[in-house]
Formats: sequence, structure tokens, C-alpha cells
Amino acid sequence: MFRRTACVLAAALLLAAVQPSLEYDEYHRSAKEAAPAGTAPEAELDAQHWVEEAQAGIRARRARLPPTGGSARNVVMFLGDGMSVATLTAARTLLGQRAGRAGEESHLSFEAFPTVGLAKTYCVDAQTADSACSATAYLCGAKANRGTIGVTARVPRWHCDAAQEPSYQLASIAAWALQDGRDAGIVTTTRVTHASPAGAYAHTAARDWESDADARASCGLDAPPDIAHQLVHDYPGNQFKVILGGGRREFLPNNEVDEEGTPGRRLDGINLIEQWRADKASRNVTHQYVWNREQLLRATEDPPEYLLGLFEGSHLQYHLLANASTEPTLADLTEAAIVSLSRNEKGFFLFVEGGRIDHAHHDNLVQLALDETIELSEAVARAAALLPEDDALLVVTADHAHVMTLSGYSRRGSDVLGPSDDVGDDGVPYMTLSYANGPGFRVPTDAGLREDVSQEDYRAAQFVAPAGVPLESETHGGDDVAVFARGPQHAMFAGLYEQSQLPHLMAYAACIGPGEHACD
Repeated sequence: MFRRTACVLAAALLLAAVQPSLEYDEYHRSAKEAAPAGTAPEAELDAQHWVEEAQAGIRARRARLPPTGGSARNVVMFLGDGMSVATLTAARTLLGQRAGRAGEESHLSFEAFPTVGLAKTYCVDAQTADSACSATAYLCGAKANRGTIGVTARVPRWHCDAAQEPSYQLASIAAWALQDGRDAGIVTTTRVTHASPAGAYAHTAARDWESDADARASCGLDAPPDIAHQLVHDYPGNQFKVILGGGRREFLPNNEVDEEGTPGRRLDGINLIEQWRADKASRNVTHQYVWNREQLLRATEDPPEYLLGLFEGSHLQYHLLANASTEPTLADLTEAAIVSLSRNEKGFFLFVEGGRIDHAHHDNLVQLALDETIELSEAVARAAALLPEDDALLVVTADHAHVMTLSGYSRRGSDVLGPSDDVGDDGVPYMTLSYANGPGFRVPTDAGLREDVSQEDYRAAQFVAPAGVPLESETHGGDDVAVFARGPQHAMFAGLYEQSQLPHLMAYAACIGPGEHACD
């Protein structure tokens, strides 16, 4: 079925001689030396297994719950990348302490939603998920192999041809919405080609193939379409009314720079931003490309039919470190998207990601991770204020956990960013928030003692929290993640279930896509 790829290595070496070194994702183990794949039952390799599992779960809920009417015209899915339960606890405490309270009694906006559930995040081939296989689960409704997006587990990671097999490609809930005549869009604080948002539109064997430079490095000159190209040219991405996030570099040739001086990365000479404009012009639809906060706010007042906003060369800046005059907040992006998409009377599906929670955790930058979580809470609150509860389903969840933990026996109201009230058996203080692994590992002193990190400026935004095992990048955690729901059919999201049930549950509430519907 697949062509031979024996020449791939030679082609990649040839490319390396004529191009700068490629930049893989700086936060994840994306190289091929990653841990080997695990084993899975044969049935799990196909989408039908996960569809049947999800539909059985829906039928079981319907039999258990009292009859409820109503369906969701609009669906907004919020994804806190790496937003573990421990992250929620620490973020709500920090939020309260910033307001001068003890903090523990506080809550994030979505923690007041009426239904809470738990999702299991493992991949078909991995105990602990990455953002690619998890995006495939919560947007396409089937579990997949780590590092792959929008395809079944029949597709091995890094395979140059397998993702092109139509029977292995998965449709996302964004495509289901479009097929029903609704609109769709994506919002993220990462590159719009990053793993999580790509789950809404891409089919790829490697999350790293964001531009053609990345795909060519793995597969040679005859590489499959990269993720940015798919977003602009392929269905369903080319039908998205709103695309807001970062990642200009993936859309520009390597002989051009963007508005802020970041060089492009494409080797094919194509300017995908201009091709996006040309496509919309050929369809005779109003469209606008924006790259800073002022332009976005103006576009929100009178939005075009299609809006593309790319606000950084790579990921958006962390909120605590951002230039507020040029960088939009996640709440700004969310409002712009909702205002634009709300013009379709049939409704819409919107994916909103607070993606840099994950990045801060990988670097053990604990305060930045918690602040990004609070920013996601602000975006959810903005959406809740704009969309009526009887008409719009809001779902908030995470793709995977991280290995940050809260420890010690501190007094109520103790600084969640500070040291525990306790000390170790070695007599050295330890922090309330720490990581199992990551770059925050401190080498013991000459006396063999742990470093006293309480003497550092632990309230600084870029304080690196301590870690138990030295790693260049902290790892994800395999914990279950929380799911919060508000709106029509919210009770269907209670319980413990596979992450791949989420798009089927949202589709059930919205009466779109395959399977059973609330309207039936």
C-alpha cells in the first residue's frame, strides 16, 4: 500500500547541506530516540472500535439520566494544555492570594460549571499521552499513536506515506460542524500549526511536520503535505472562519521575515498567508489578516467573513511577560472568534487552547504555568458572558497532566509559590510546588545537602521550581484530567471515560456528526 522509503535518509542528508538546521518542538521529545511504542489490541488500531466504545457510553448515560430536552446550537471546547488537577488547585489558590485572600477557597470560572468528569488520556501505544494523540482523541473521537494527528493507530509515527491513506484519516468535530452548515474556528496561544489545534484539521504521521522544511527533513523532497499547508489548502481548515494564534514562521518562505523580524521556515518558496488571502479573494468573500492586538480589536468591531490572525513568529508570549499593547490576551482572541462565528444562525464549533500552560511546566516555570491557567479561566468567563447557557455548550478540559505536585503541611493561606511550613529530614526547606523531573533539578551542595531554594526569588515570574530528576524538559503525567461542562446536555459529561468520547459527547449535544444525538 505504501511506497518504499529507502532513499529518505539520503534525501534528508542532501537537504541538510542546502538548508539551515531544523528546529523541532523545543518542549517535547519529538526526536526518533523517544521511548519505543507499546502494544495494543488489534481492534484499537481502527476508528470503529473507538466510535462503538463512545456510542455505548452515550447509550449508557441516556439510560441512567432522567430525560432532558434541548440541544446546543454552539459548542466551545476549551483546552488547557497540560492543565492537570494539581495545576487547577494551585492556580485557583494563586488567584485568590493575588486578591488578598487565603486562596484555597477561590475557584476558576469553569470550576463553577454544574458537571465535572474525568477523562483517561493514554494513547494506543503509550501510557502517558502527548498533545498529538490526545488531540486526535478529543477532537476526532479515536485514540491514536503518540505524535500522530488526525489519523487512526494504523499510522505509525514518522511514516511518510501512511497518513495519506484515506481510510486511515479521521474527521474532526470541526468538520462535523461544517458539514451541518455551521461555522468553525480555532484559537490558541501556541502556533496554529501546533499539535492541539492541528487536531481540528490535519492528518499527519508526525506532529513536527508543521512546515515543509520539517516534512522534507524526514521524508525527502517528496514529503507529504505539511500541517500549515493543510490548514490553508485542505478541508476542513480552508473553511475555518476564524484562525487565531501564533506561528507566522511556518507560513513564510525562509528568504522572508515577518512583521516583527522572525524569518520564515518554508523551503518551497510559498507564502501561505498570501495564498490564504488569494483563496478568499477567489471565493469573493470578505477576509482580513491581522498580526497585533490593535488590528484584532478593530476587526472584532466589524469582523470579515474570514479572519486570520498570527500574532508571533512562533508561540504567543507568556501573559506575564507579554507586551500588552501588541499581544492579545486569550480572552481577546476568544471574544473575537465568538463575535465572528455568531453571525451564522445555525451555530458554530470553536476550539480554544491555552497552550502555554504546558510549555511553562516543561521548563518548571511554575508561576507562568499557573498564570496561563488563570488566563484560560478569564477566556472561559468571557465566553460564558457572551453565550447564553440554554443555547451554548461550553466544555473545559486538558489533554494530559504534568508532574507538578503540591506537598507539605502548610498553614491555610500560606504562599502557594513559597516554601512549605515544613522542612526535610535533612533540615533544608522545600517548596510547596515542585516537579518530579525537569530542568529545575539542583545539584546537591559539597556537603551533600539539597540546595535551599527558599533563599531564591521564588516570586519572580521566571523562577525555576525544583525538580527531583534532572531532565532538559519536564515530562507529561499520565493522570486522568478533569472535564467541566455547562449548557445543553452538560450532565452527559459526568463520570470517568475515555478521552476519545469527548467529541462524540459534544456532537450528541449539538446534533451533528455520526452516532446518537440529543435530538433523536
